[in-house]
Amino acid sequence: MGKIKRRQQSQPQSILPRLIPPVENWDEDLPDLAEKQYRPPQLICVNEINDIWMEIPRNRYVMWGGIWTIVFIPFLFSIWCVFFALLPQVYSDSLSLLSVFFCFLCMLSLFIYMLKTVLFEPRGAPVRFNRKRQKVYVYEYQTSIWPWKRWHPVINVFDWADIHAERVFMAGHADWGHRIYCAACKPGTYEVVDRFVLTWAVGSIFDAYGLWSHCCHYMQAKPVLTAPLENKKPLTWTPFNTIHWPENIEKESITAP
Repeated sequence: MGKIKRRQQSQPQSILPRLIPPVENWDEDLPDLAEKQYRPPQLICVNEINDIWMEIPRNRYVMWGGIWTIVFIPFLFSIWCVFFALLPQVYSDSLSLLSVFFCFLCMLSLFIYMLKTVLFEPRGAPVRFNRKRQKVYVYEYQTSIWPWKRWHPVINVFDWADIHAERVFMAGHADWGHRIYCAACKPGTYEVVDRFVLTWAVGSIFDAYGLWSHCCHYMQAKPVLTAPLENKKPLTWTPFNTIHWPENIEKESITAP
């Protein structure tokens, strides 16, 4: 932790956040688009980069053994509720039967939620930068705590000129490192309209700085390296949790005006 703090102190930092409102657990604002960056441009991961567009993945890496265990625990409890409800002393008591049915419904809902998370939710939701159009296309997957509701992708489109970046240090047990948020503001202001994550937590603050620097240089058509630091991709189980851009957005986001 001490080494991380010394690295942070070597960079000029804002005393107070400039965006209104700042991101939760704000640590610092990163240089604006045309300002001098803290580090040379460097990609962490990339799906595609060319003269027109670049796609950065936001991969999630999952411990599959633990996930499948969590999936089947509520399934087993659901089966247990069915057999328990067939017992004579439970079946003949309406209150007990109602309680068991409620427990069954909760366990079944949890099982469906976990199963949809594993089989349908994409392991990586990408962000596309089109420097010819000066647009940013953010792929989000709309989920719900209510598992019976339809889950579906949502595409948000922002003007690059309205984007500002913030860094947050994550200190959680399962999410440790530096995370970069991009805020879309009202034109010419620091009033935030929407936010999206540019990268999930990375261990090195230099990697976080380098990624934002790369985005800024790329969108200004400055020379950048195209080789990423990492090439690994998360596992997908079915065709349902792959990325599918809507046809009109797919065409717009990878072409020049």
